[in-house]
Amino acid sequence: MLRICVASVALIPAMALAQPQSCAVPSPLPRYRAEAPPAGQVRKVPVAGYLLTLSWSPQYCRDKGASRDGDVQCGRGARFGFVLHGLWPEGETSAYPAWCREAELIDESLVRQHFCMTPSPQLLQHEWAKHGTCMTDKPEKYFQAASLLFKAVKTPDMNALSRRKPSVGAFASAFAKANPGLSPEMLRVTTNAGGWLQEVRICLDRGFRPEQCPKGGGAADARRALRIWRSPR
Repeated sequence: MLRICVASVALIPAMALAQPQSCAVPSPLPRYRAEAPPAGQVRKVPVAGYLLTLSWSPQYCRDKGASRDGDVQCGRGARFGFVLHGLWPEGETSAYPAWCREAELIDESLVRQHFCMTPSPQLLQHEWAKHGTCMTDKPEKYFQAASLLFKAVKTPDMNALSRRKPSVGAFASAFAKANPGLSPEMLRVTTNAGGWLQEVRICLDRGFRPEQCPKGGGAADARRALRIWRSPR
């Protein structure tokens, strides 16, 4: 069901800098559990494209703080910049595919393999249950595709941008410039109520190639001033 190869990843030609500055997979892993779809949330609609959603970890940790499941990501000594929130199938309308089949508990070895990409076992489980089940019947295939795309993303100098205090549009331009093949129109930048950067979402077509994002979708106004919480050193 899910086919992806290196040639289909048109973001950039090389591996990149969306990875953590340092990451040690904890042993034992934080506990995680299988998830069932909330009532009325099952949506089996055709896939029209995808969103590759990168979360700015310094802001997440500032907003949420360390928690039982977030200690590794947000605890003392953590060195995460962008992490992968998820690879999300999109629909023709706002009714995107979700919770398409019963999701088994993903294997611990798979969690360990992708922990430094998404440093929360429960979030990995959630992403497979809500989004991955609408793309493939195997969690290994879903996370392989997500990992390949995530590793293909380069990020601009985030600490330099935080000092520059760009507009949302200027930040999107800087992010696109770091990734040949991307344009600002292929990105959705989201912020919290205070104007702080939360996520960068890359719009992809059904072949996982970057495409212009549809209007809306929660993107911040390009003219708005963007505040960026600096990454740890």
